[in-house]
Amino acid sequence: MRRREFTRNLLGLPLAAALPGMAFAAAGFDPSTLPQGGSITDVPGLKVGHYTLTERPTGCTVLICEEGATAGVDVRGSAPGTRETDLLSPINAVQKVNAIMLSGGSAYGLDAASGVMRYLEEKKLGYKIGQLGVVPIVPAAILMDLGVGNFKIRPNAESGYKACLAASSGPVAEGNVGAGAGATIGKMFGPKFSMKSGLGTASVSIGNTGIVVGALVAVNAVGDVVSPQTGKVVAGARGEDGKGYRDSMAAMMNGYRVVVQNAANTTIGVVATNAKFTKTQMNKIAQMAHDGYARAINPVHTMGDGDTIFSMSTGASDVTADVTAIGAIAATVMARAIVRAAMQATSVPELGLVAYRDYAGRG
Repeated sequence: MRRREFTRNLLGLPLAAALPGMAFAAAGFDPSTLPQGGSITDVPGLKVGHYTLTERPTGCTVLICEEGATAGVDVRGSAPGTRETDLLSPINAVQKVNAIMLSGGSAYGLDAASGVMRYLEEKKLGYKIGQLGVVPIVPAAILMDLGVGNFKIRPNAESGYKACLAASSGPVAEGNVGAGAGATIGKMFGPKFSMKSGLGTASVSIGNTGIVVGALVAVNAVGDVVSPQTGKVVAGARGEDGKGYRDSMAAMMNGYRVVVQNAANTTIGVVATNAKFTKTQMNKIAQMAHDGYARAINPVHTMGDGDTIFSMSTGASDVTADVTAIGAIAATVMARAIVRAAMQATSVPELGLVAYRDYAGRG
């Protein structure tokens, strides 16, 4: 594989050639079909940075809150890879975090959090240890993308540090970037019929309250991505002829024998708000946000997924918000971000991966 061609596809530039035996869409991608957008950085106080390895599709994404954020987490999949999630329990001591890391590379990718720790220590941000200094607490989750490209190339501490250097409060890039660079979906029938996915984000400003809720997610699910409005497959396991979708759940309901490569998947994400909440409430919001996974991924929370959602409250708003309402809204915004992740991904023909915008069978 030539690095220049590979990098062009990571950046979403036009395809140089069609994938062998695969039907490509003749019409271009219509951005107006995307779900409502926005960025998780619309939540005041948050910065997001990506680092994407150009040697193969993988990378990491960091969310930084320099003033500290009250955080929670909820893990639903049965093949998780996480770090520092125990500290987010309401009964444990640490009350705030300054960053959350999402990464590819399976368990190897957890090393990226060490780079985030180095960055935060340089900024003197973290859990204060008397006069000695700080210990940055960096909760992290990883997805399994080692089967996409060179197994030996995965995010490390330097990747996490560079993601921090790239962090900004501006719009967040979507698609084949950061933690979503190596993400794929629709793997119930094996990698031959899977599709390229990526990273998506969305946000909503709630009426005239001044409260903002955002979501960011890297979608690497074994299941299909579906439209919450129609229930139809947006992107997922392709048909035998490469011209349509199998609909993984419909096939399973009809008794189709499927093969799952265990621990080769996982959707990881973050929901955030500027409303003030306690750790207990943030854990509840993370729990409710998983409804967004269930609405936009089918099947979800499988034995081969490590599905995890973190939640962050910057507390920048003085408005007293209801945890149930924010949790429900977080689920809606998360579902939008998931569909955007699938629709914003771009094909990587060198690895035989086609994305929604190029696939003739979509719709």
